[in-house]
Amino acid sequence: MDRQEELIAEIEAEMQATGFYTGRSRLSPRVIEAIRKVRRELFVPEGQRDSAYCNMPLGIGHGQTISQPFIVAIMTDLLDLNSTDIVLEIGTGSGYQAAILAELVAEVCTIEVIPALADRAQRALNQAGYRNVAFRTGDGALGWPERAPFDAIMVTAAAPDVPASLIEQLHPGRRMIIPVGHQHGYQNLILIEKDVEGAVSRKTVLDVAFVPLTRPGQS
Repeated sequence: MDRQEELIAEIEAEMQATGFYTGRSRLSPRVIEAIRKVRRELFVPEGQRDSAYCNMPLGIGHGQTISQPFIVAIMTDLLDLNSTDIVLEIGTGSGYQAAILAELVAEVCTIEVIPALADRAQRALNQAGYRNVAFRTGDGALGWPERAPFDAIMVTAAAPDVPASLIEQLHPGRRMIIPVGHQHGYQNLILIEKDVEGAVSRKTVLDVAFVPLTRPGQS
């Protein structure tokens, strides 16, 4: 078994272990195949590539991380993505999560507040051959209004609360996943569903530990 398959096996085992809380004990075949296709080592700093297929977060500089693969998998799976979807990602980071999404949907619109990370992620995604990712550098909490509504929204950094602008930009009948809580300690991974009439519900999925959602001017 190669390292990619070992990682997938670890993710699937963690899915089973947390299924009581998440409501998902197995990943969809589409998500498994997306993880299989994306080479995580392309999105981690060169000095950490030996750890690229470990099921853990890794630092990528600027106080940011590439998320644990299990967390990438469960967040992706919970969005119930379709191949025709347009998805908004807040927090490009390394570009790894955007690559997973790009394997599954028609287009990914991704926003990163730190210019150096945005540039590095764009280069990595371009070099990996992804042509269905649109990039913006700026305040992710504001979303991307001119491209809204989105079929799904994924936030990869912890906000004190769910930004109202993101809820507004979510298409009725669809989902958003976001970690919510304070910078220090654990946060709650929240699944938000907007029904066809626009009513919004929230479900706590798991305790998680994410870096905070950085706004312009913050360090």
